[in-house]
Amino acid sequence: MIDTETINDTYINREISWIQFNARVLQEASDEKVPLIERLRFLGIFSNNLDEFFKVRYATVKRIVEVGKGGKNQLGGIKAKELLDIITQIVIKQQAESIRILEEVDKELKKEHIYIIDETQVDSNQHDFIKNYFFQNVSSALVTIILNDLVKLPNLKDSAAYLTVKMQMKDGTKQFGLIEIPKGVERFIVLPKQNGHNYIIMYDDLLRYCLSDIFSIFDYESISAHMIKITRDAELDFESDLSKSFIEKLSDSVKHREIGDPVRFVYDKTIDQDTLEYLMNQMGIDNTDSVIPGGRYHNKRDYMSFPSLGRTDLMYEKIKPLEVKGLSLKSSLFKAIAEKDYMVHAPYHTFTYIIKFLREAALDPKVKTIKITIYRLAEISHVASALINAAINGKAVTVSIELRARFDEEANIYYAEQMKKEGVNLHFGVPGLKVHSKMCVIEREEGKKLKRYGFISTGNFNESTAKIYTDYTLFTYNQPILKEVNKIFNFFETNYRVYTYKHLIVSPHYTEKKFFKLIDEQIKECKKGNEGYIRVKMNSLSNYAMVDKLYEASNAGVKIDMIIRGICCLIPGIKGMSENIRVISIVDKFLEHPRIYMFGKGDNVKVYISSADWMTRNIHNRVEVSCPIYDPDVKQEVIDTFNICWSDNVKARLINTSKENEYRTNNNPKVRSQVAIYDYYLEKLKN
Repeated sequence: MIDTETINDTYINREISWIQFNARVLQEASDEKVPLIERLRFLGIFSNNLDEFFKVRYATVKRIVEVGKGGKNQLGGIKAKELLDIITQIVIKQQAESIRILEEVDKELKKEHIYIIDETQVDSNQHDFIKNYFFQNVSSALVTIILNDLVKLPNLKDSAAYLTVKMQMKDGTKQFGLIEIPKGVERFIVLPKQNGHNYIIMYDDLLRYCLSDIFSIFDYESISAHMIKITRDAELDFESDLSKSFIEKLSDSVKHREIGDPVRFVYDKTIDQDTLEYLMNQMGIDNTDSVIPGGRYHNKRDYMSFPSLGRTDLMYEKIKPLEVKGLSLKSSLFKAIAEKDYMVHAPYHTFTYIIKFLREAALDPKVKTIKITIYRLAEISHVASALINAAINGKAVTVSIELRARFDEEANIYYAEQMKKEGVNLHFGVPGLKVHSKMCVIEREEGKKLKRYGFISTGNFNESTAKIYTDYTLFTYNQPILKEVNKIFNFFETNYRVYTYKHLIVSPHYTEKKFFKLIDEQIKECKKGNEGYIRVKMNSLSNYAMVDKLYEASNAGVKIDMIIRGICCLIPGIKGMSENIRVISIVDKFLEHPRIYMFGKGDNVKVYISSADWMTRNIHNRVEVSCPIYDPDVKQEVIDTFNICWSDNVKARLINTSKENEYRTNNNPKVRSQVAIYDYYLEKLKN
């Protein structure tokens, strides 16, 4: 539970609200109804989320403290220094809970004859395998640092885990060392089965088992190893060297992130005090950093890749992505889209439609131009391959690629360089703005005219995340909408011009104004004695002006239902302020990622899908697109799937004044929305 002192009367602090969201992820790891291996993977997601939070949000608050600012106005009524202390206190409790859950899951795994052993539990049958694995796969790549007063402690890499080694020498002195556990290694080493039982040893414990081999040249009496991890500020700093390209500057900045200022230090709570003090002194950890005692193992994010061991019974059943009714992958998508709009809802529908559309455009002699925005690409991207293919075939391909998509910069840089080599026209966003919109428009020669086809999405064009993120992609032939999409690409080239739009809602120039107008329309309905109704689904709500507008609508009598997965700075259900606002959050096996905005009811309802959350960065500091849904079938589909989510009483949590992430319970039939939506699309195919 979050102490009520951490909020003011009007808003909940953004950082604390985010921590509440991550607590909902931890709830999934704790839920005994979740399959065992999936529980481990939720622990990994929780840990990975926390790493990113400290790299970005905690680091931002820390910078406010370091420049001597209070930060109260920006932080929802809390002073920055006070907020850092509150965050650390909450995270220490969450870390303790994650350790408890891990121990609980470990006991349950044993019942399934899956044993995660440590270095003290290795038997004679496993000894030879582990030693051989160490010498064949580990020892030659190991980075081991011997620490002494003559050698300055090197900068420890961001989010890499290290084993801190202490040797008590026979001459009475102490010798310290560090062993890096690099990213990308197999953290879980599957040992040979014995009597039908599975055995796994963690990479860390394999190293502990082989300490005598690593430090064989030292004459010690005893040796011990404890894990530490440091998280660094992930802000990208761009140098002013005019001779370097934007790609070169960004590449250098991503590398520099590895040695950014420390913001969190996590250590094994059983570490010797003298070892801990030595390390903190050497690393310059101070009182504005978050120092968190943890368990024996860090980087629990690696549990996201816990081996399946062939035990599908301990994992969620995989769904088979469906085709969209009426939109065949075996014939021309252009021909079908020219007749009507279609919606692809990932991961329930196959992502293949996006690849197929781009492949068809690449091969079609009548297609002249392809323009697309890219925010996060998969490591192996068929989207990028299709665009390169189109350029090779002589199409004029323009790609606006956001190289600053946090933590995905390297994949984006790689593909940007590949596309540039093949003649793709690249735009690297707009000065001062990130391009977060997800859209594509192609121009095709039909008779003597150019006709446009395209798609607009709430999610990234990324094959990997499309399997686990829920998102909408609208395929359309609507010429007025696509003309406005083309205007946005013109803006990328002539961003000193501000274009006007009749259909699309575009950040940074119009989003706040247009959504305020849509909210005002519902307020007017209430003043006329009619019913005002707003339904929204988004990742986060943290813009205070937007929160205030929703409070105004609630006070006017507008009924507001909101599904917000992550941050919610609005406090619902307060008489005289937000009594007409209800908020739920859904956390389940897929990450809820769409943004939907609906105003009104019945035949006059206005429905939008969007790339934008109602956060200040999305409204004022990014290029975002909200697209109206005009096709009646697609509009009904969006409404239906929203209603299914709103009826969830299995994975939905109530966002309310208790701030305890209570599961929503009622006497209605059980609805787990992600299962129900898949069934909804199955039924559509049957009918």
